[in-house]
Amino acid sequence: MSDQNNENGNPRGTDPKSLKEAADAILAADAAAKKDEPGKDGTEANPDPFEVLTALQKENEELKDKLLRAVAEAENTRRRAERDKQDAARYAAAGFGRDMVQVSDNLRRAIAALKPEDREASPETVKSLIDGVEATERQLLATFERHGIKEITPAPGDKFDAHLHEAMFEVPNSGQPAGTVVHVVEAGYMIGDRLLRAARVGVAKADDNAAQAGGEGVDIKA
Repeated sequence: MSDQNNENGNPRGTDPKSLKEAADAILAADAAAKKDEPGKDGTEANPDPFEVLTALQKENEELKDKLLRAVAEAENTRRRAERDKQDAARYAAAGFGRDMVQVSDNLRRAIAALKPEDREASPETVKSLIDGVEATERQLLATFERHGIKEITPAPGDKFDAHLHEAMFEVPNSGQPAGTVVHVVEAGYMIGDRLLRAARVGVAKADDNAAQAGGEGVDIKA
């Protein structure tokens, strides 16, 4: 019997089952040892808790920064939309108002066509007609005010402002300082803080004597 066991390759007196269990135990121990060793890519199976915490803090700061930027951008977008909405409501009547100021011009021309002395000598029907035209003009100006349209007509003697006035002609020997308003041709209007139409005026021209003495003319261009 002993010779037969030797021929099969088993050590004398050794149980094959015991040999298999011993081999399995050696393989399991080797696997456990490799698990605790660093991997081939240089990373550790059990990373340092401090490094993990540092990485999480960095990631948290990055996410916080992105969130704050997104909130700021959303707020800016909201403000722009609100401003655009207000501008649309404020200047919606600009085109209509620009056309209606011509109606106001015609009403003023109709009133100015009749001199005060002729008005007093006119029949009552004509006086009533003029009164009605003046009332219409006042109502139109009140409607302008409700829609944010204001008159910016300068008075004679006011300084010319190229941002608000349009010089139609120059008046020599007016007796007024050069660059001042002498005559108002048409009233000017603003809508909100925007110019709807510049006031059209005549401006005093510098005297020839002042020009020869080296005086400079006034720029009447915007």
